[in-house]
Amino acid sequence: MKGTVAFTSLGCDKNRVDSEVMLGILAQNGFQAIADEAQADIIVVNTCCFIKDALEESIETILEMAEYKKTGKCKGLIVAGCLGQRYEKEFFQELPEVDAIIGTAAYESVAEVAADILAGKMGEKYLEDINRPMENANGKLRVLSTAPYFAYLKISEGCDNHCTYCVIPKLRGKHRSRTMESLVEEAEVLAQNGVKELVIVAQDTSIYGRDLYGEPKLHVLLEKLSKVDGIEWIRLLYCYPETLTQETIDVMLKNEKICHYIDMPIQHGNDAVLKRMGRKSNQALIKEKVTALRRAMPDIAIRTTLIVGFPGETEEEFQDLVQFVEEMRFDRLGVFSYSREDGTPAANMENQVDDQLKEIRRDTIMDIQKNIAASLCEKEVGKVVQVLVEGKLPGENIYCGRTRRDAPDIDGLVFLNAEEEIYSGDFVTARIREAGDYDLMGDVIYADEPAE
Repeated sequence: MKGTVAFTSLGCDKNRVDSEVMLGILAQNGFQAIADEAQADIIVVNTCCFIKDALEESIETILEMAEYKKTGKCKGLIVAGCLGQRYEKEFFQELPEVDAIIGTAAYESVAEVAADILAGKMGEKYLEDINRPMENANGKLRVLSTAPYFAYLKISEGCDNHCTYCVIPKLRGKHRSRTMESLVEEAEVLAQNGVKELVIVAQDTSIYGRDLYGEPKLHVLLEKLSKVDGIEWIRLLYCYPETLTQETIDVMLKNEKICHYIDMPIQHGNDAVLKRMGRKSNQALIKEKVTALRRAMPDIAIRTTLIVGFPGETEEEFQDLVQFVEEMRFDRLGVFSYSREDGTPAANMENQVDDQLKEIRRDTIMDIQKNIAASLCEKEVGKVVQVLVEGKLPGENIYCGRTRRDAPDIDGLVFLNAEEEIYSGDFVTARIREAGDYDLMGDVIYADEPAE
């Protein structure tokens, strides 16, 4: 064994995949992952700086981990991900506690970096061209940090959209897809290790394959992934409305493994604000895609995210958004207050919105959505649904899990009564008997036969 490594992963599920790949590379090169930072030879923090709050959390975590260099065994602190990529020129001057940084395109260097630090090399930067083709092999080496029955599958890197509020293209580069062959191979390895649910992620999943195959091929990839033995659910996140194809909708309808669920970030509902954001959609197009999805799959759960308080957002534009949310009745909805990010066009726009007003507008939308969510949950009462069990409440004979309409970590849960013991990762059939604002309560009817 070369040494022990403790890992902290911050930010989105795409960052989580990067962290799992790095853990796998470290394990392949003789390092042992441990949970106790005080006993680790190397500590790695995979950072996020998408918005101000994420940046502050990353810095606070780095400083917290740096304390183990004084009180623990830690010989080196490595910072990976977006923060180091964004501020690599200032990094060692501002954060001398850090021994090395790994950029967003250099994750395969993590074992080399850790070995160099243990050999006495400090203050190194490991950065690669952020537009380099995606690495297609490392995904097979992943060490899952999720529950063993589900995993995120990152199908591409980078983004071509250049929204005026977003720094991602500067940190992650242009959109680059992984090959279908590598993704299917990774899915097969995950399934062999017990994964039953694949959650498809990328900065923009709906244009998957355009760079490799000349046109979007997400629908083809979904078909191929659905043929992997052991995979029972496939869930689709981060599809942009303007690039969501009818072919993808058709394959979601026809293939029973693909959940009738889609995360479709729209960011706003007013055309003028969408234009200032640099979004390529408008209210009419969003309504068109939502209508197409609901017409094809009346039971589909549509999740979206919004940004309120974007520069120049007037009360009239905000009220247009309010009316849009009330009309569309999205099944799942999250709201962010606009974060002014250095280096983005929106940061220099006039008429920046007051922070207090942003929060008022955020709370207004969330109050509306809470009522919508509660009424939609009420419609689930009496239905018989398939549930993926995720755990048991301590000291009670009540289990919790998710339906096909619920993504891990972000959506609601189903709380279940069961006469017989059931286990995390089991699929069961349940009848819903009660609804809360976001969660459901039900009773297990019988346990499904395990997938062969």
